[in-house]
Amino acid sequence: MTLVDLAARLAANTDDKIRWKLVWEFLEEYRWEAPGLQPSLLQSEPESVDDERWDALLAALAEHLTAKHDLAPPSWTALRVLRRPWFPAELASQRADALVWAPAAFRKHGVYLSSKDLEAA
Repeated sequence: MTLVDLAARLAANTDDKIRWKLVWEFLEEYRWEAPGLQPSLLQSEPESVDDERWDALLAALAEHLTAKHDLAPPSWTALRVLRRPWFPAELASQRADALVWAPAAFRKHGVYLSSKDLEAA
């Protein structure tokens, strides 16, 4: 699954629980791809999900995952930055954890999601 595919699936589902499951599914499939193919799944700009939070999350994912390959982020990620931070976690303790452990790419895009959540996916 590419990020373009993920964005289309996110746009087709407005339920946040389903959207998170789709993100975790993407991350799982991404991990199974050959390392040499992984960056190609992130390069094409996905269509907007019609929710700036999820659009920023897609950019943060692309930037975070390309950094793991020591590559520059795709150029399309630069404009998908939230003006107000988004903390997807509901519990205050989870939000505090995300504030401390959010990867740099996610903080840059205004999405505060703990790196532990990304690894658990």
